[in-house]
Amino acid sequence: MKIFVTGASGFIGSAVTRELVGAGHQVVGLARSDESAKKIRESGADVLIGDLTDLDVLKQGALNADGVIHTGFIHDFSRYENAAAIDKTAIDTMGEALIGTDKPIVVSAGILGLPLHDGFVTEESVAKYSIRFSEAAALALAEKGVHASAVRLSPSVHDKGDQGFVPFIISQARKHGVSAYPGNGTNRWSAVHRLDAATLFRLAAEKAAKGALYNAVGDTDIEIKRVAELIGENLNLPTASLSEEETAAHFEWMSRFIVFDNPATSIKTQEQLGWRPKHIGLLEDMQQNYF
Repeated sequence: MKIFVTGASGFIGSAVTRELVGAGHQVVGLARSDESAKKIRESGADVLIGDLTDLDVLKQGALNADGVIHTGFIHDFSRYENAAAIDKTAIDTMGEALIGTDKPIVVSAGILGLPLHDGFVTEESVAKYSIRFSEAAALALAEKGVHASAVRLSPSVHDKGDQGFVPFIISQARKHGVSAYPGNGTNRWSAVHRLDAATLFRLAAEKAAKGALYNAVGDTDIEIKRVAELIGENLNLPTASLSEEETAAHFEWMSRFIVFDNPATSIKTQEQLGWRPKHIGLLEDMQQNYF
């Protein structure tokens, strides 16, 4: 297949690109800079110059490919609503270009904040409202007949080079001289290794069901307190429980996310796509690569 990948030079998208190329697919990666283009070409893919606001370019990329994987996102948490709106428009543009075809489009979504079913976020968990619109956009496209699906990423997608939530937690521990957690720290997060997530995106592009939701989950339920303890051990810092007000001050923009209790499973995803997480878990990865 010829697959158009947005975010192809990013932390997750670059792994997806290498996974696709390694499986024999032709990849065209969206690049917004010369540096991004160079990285994409070095991974064995072709380049389409543009960004998520270049709607004509996105439409061209989708029309000229056999399928789309959308991993691009503007990670500006100070203007998250604006980034989410741009994301939705990009998905709508690419998806609507595929109406009347059988070409798949697989979009990135998230697990954090989804409702629990029998104590876990499952593939049946759907948020009535989310500040990120990608999953709803994919489902709306599926209702129009587009072969759309979503891969819902764990809040921690980890590997060397991670610049997400966990590195920020570590940086705040260094900044404040304490490795902290909200409340009693028993709220739980799921996690997935970047290379396992990349494999899931490939499998979804190859054989996803229309309107399917897939959970990218390796570790199902890591307590935030355990993450804080590991950081404290490695940085030789004390750990501490924080009140709601202290949590906001310590974690800044991340305070809205770190309080979620979102254990998750990927049982149906594994059954339906034959996907199996096989790389190291978050805590082991942190111990080896994050300090």
